[in-house]
Amino acid sequence: MTTSIGVVMTEHIVAGRLTGSLGQQKLEGELLRYPQDETESEALIGVPPSELYDLLASQIIPLIAEGKGSVSAIGVAVPGIVRNGVVEDSPNLQQIKGVRLADALGDALKIQGINTPVHVLNDADAVAAGLAATGGHLDRLIRVWTLGNGIGYGHWPYADGVWEGGHTVVTLDPKERYCGCGGVGHIEGIMGNRAMRLRFLDLEPEEIFANAKGGDTRCREFVDLWHRALAAGTATAIHLGGPGKFYYTGLNVDFLELPVLRGYLDSMVKMSPLQSYSLEVLQEDDTIGILGAGVAALRSQSW
Repeated sequence: MTTSIGVVMTEHIVAGRLTGSLGQQKLEGELLRYPQDETESEALIGVPPSELYDLLASQIIPLIAEGKGSVSAIGVAVPGIVRNGVVEDSPNLQQIKGVRLADALGDALKIQGINTPVHVLNDADAVAAGLAATGGHLDRLIRVWTLGNGIGYGHWPYADGVWEGGHTVVTLDPKERYCGCGGVGHIEGIMGNRAMRLRFLDLEPEEIFANAKGGDTRCREFVDLWHRALAAGTATAIHLGGPGKFYYTGLNVDFLELPVLRGYLDSMVKMSPLQSYSLEVLQEDDTIGILGAGVAALRSQSW
């Protein structure tokens, strides 16, 4: 029996204790969450790094204390480019750019007498790992798009690289400058919450999609653009990595109209060997990312 802690820090922090053999880990007990208000999606923006370490530690310490056995690994999933425990960039949590998060959190925990190794990974990769673990298929290729404040592209099994699919260029229009990283023409510059707010100014993302269903031409045209951007990103992934199954989940997955996405994707992928792809929508579920973070942390000890 192996025990790990999985933590996801995106629009909020959520953490859980996992037990079981590798590949068959399950959540033990209740999740811990900050903030507790599930409608709050910007509570972590602008929080200083030192306070984030304390917030993360405050979720991890009770989970370690509540069990009888030792904890083998702690996995922490965050948005951005993450390599070797360092958050090299994170447009949606800009205060952790350049932070050696694995070391910093490890030091914060050592003050409390906890010496468990910390592994940090991209949040979308954690979702992919969680989906693989949930199905008992840690040996299979899993690709997932996470739709929220940012747009993530998760890939399992672990492969060296950046994998920032949300920053795939999908338009050559020089006016498309809404991505939080400053790049032109990115998927996230169309689909991310920040980008949608900048584009409309007077509407929240939920209102844009509601107005589109109500017949508003401006909003309907944008919703079509939103789906075309996601189709372009998926088509690019198919042309680079081959067909297979793609999952879609996250805070804004309810905006997704799967028949519309399929229609655009069919027009973009025409080579017959690449057309055996499939698409599946999954409702947002924090436990998947938590499971993936814990499993990836355990697997990292043998990488």
